[in-house]
Amino acid sequence: MAKEVDGFIKLQVRGGSANPAPPVGPALGAKGVNIMEFCKRFNAKTEDRRGQLLPVVITVFKDKSFEFIIKTVPAAAQIIEKAKLKKGSSEPNRDKVGSISWDSIKEIAENKMEDLNAYKIESAMRMIAGTARSMGVNVSGTPPWEA
Repeated sequence: MAKEVDGFIKLQVRGGSANPAPPVGPALGAKGVNIMEFCKRFNAKTEDRRGQLLPVVITVFKDKSFEFIIKTVPAAAQIIEKAKLKKGSSEPNRDKVGSISWDSIKEIAENKMEDLNAYKIESAMRMIAGTARSMGVNVSGTPPWEA
């Protein structure tokens, strides 16, 4: 018999370093979830991805038990890492802060493919390129599908 779902909690937590401090503690405490149990399980599962910002979706059941799914690193964080930037532009339509190649876009798209709603790698690449442009990062070169 399946458990009855009480709600979902979506958070972004650094891999291997979840602790009861905000944002984790207050979000889980409001639903009555054992905060330390979540932190221990999350840290054990993400030890290999220490320091990366990881989105997590926590399913809370009526009996206050929980399950969680760890998603891939956000596209924006991967773009910042590949372009070697500190942050995106505050005015992306005017100030360009960096550049990224289509090869890097393809790597990010392949990495994010399971979390994107795209069937083809070209569609995923277009999504990632759009994210880069909205951050003020130029995408250099010609797209592979036009070459």
